[in-house]
Amino acid sequence: MAKTLSQFTIVRATSGDYMLSIETDDGETVEIEASYEQLDLMVEAIEERLDSDEEDALATDDDSDEEEEEERD
Repeated sequence: MAKTLSQFTIVRATSGDYMLSIETDDGETVEIEASYEQLDLMVEAIEERLDSDEEDALATDDDSDEEEEEERD
């Protein structure tokens, strides 16, 4: 079962790479050392995924706004 992200941090590691700490809602923390290039690839992948989902997310927000307006009338 997938865990839910609680928070994350990225700091510069002593090796010159970056330390990515990911904490789940149950308090478990995973630390991953990654290079600049690896983090850059992660950012690109996240941006592509969010860009492809943006239209659906905006449509959902618009639907919620319309439902709230109808409830007030």
